[in-house]
Amino acid sequence: MTSAAFFDLDRTLMVGSSGIYFARAAFETGMISRGRLARDVYENLRFRLRGSTDDRADAVRERVGEMIAGVPVRELQRLSPRVLAGVLPRLYPQMLERAYDHQEQGQRVYIVTAALQEMADMLAHVLAFDGGLGSQLEVVEGRYTGRPSGPFNYREGKVVAMQGLAEREGIDLSASYAYSDSESDLPMLRAVGNAVVVNPDLQLRRIAAEEGWEAIYLDRLGRRLKVVGALAAGTAVAAASRLKLRAG
Repeated sequence: MTSAAFFDLDRTLMVGSSGIYFARAAFETGMISRGRLARDVYENLRFRLRGSTDDRADAVRERVGEMIAGVPVRELQRLSPRVLAGVLPRLYPQMLERAYDHQEQGQRVYIVTAALQEMADMLAHVLAFDGGLGSQLEVVEGRYTGRPSGPFNYREGKVVAMQGLAEREGIDLSASYAYSDSESDLPMLRAVGNAVVVNPDLQLRRIAAEEGWEAIYLDRLGRRLKVVGALAAGTAVAAASRLKLRAG
């Protein structure tokens, strides 16, 4: 048997969420409104700061299903260049180096994401990974119905996909690696013998410390905002002190 390395996409292989670039491409081609795009931009910022939650993941899944219901598969495929133009510059070079090191050691490398299977396949191909595991939506007569055609690739759904791949390809999960940022991916991290957390949310950071897992920190947005907030607070206090002195 062989081993593999499984990489979550958002906040792990790349800065923020890939979904925002899909939303932008959809807006530019008239598939969604400006208001919907603005909401997705907000969700992307929130995701970078706090990570994912079950209710928001389910909501995104429903929105995507509604958005592409009735859309020809070919039309969605034509969004690929626009999506890639946004995603590729946001990839972490350090994580790509990790992935390629695994390949050099004879391990297969896969993207495991809640994003559509088409997104996972496209990125895996461009990055020269060995494959991708994503969420699948039903297609009838060349058009999406908006309904799922398999388990949602989230929480335990990712493990189901990984186990299926392991059975097909002869992969030993106990000798494999998994990389992720979110507590929601604990099932994925615990399904392998070697778990690594990347830009972990607060819950995952605590669990990783308890488990003795390796932790990688690359996303500096939260730290920058805390510094900006501290500077702003300090400026406000100083200004208030000056006003008080003048009043006195």
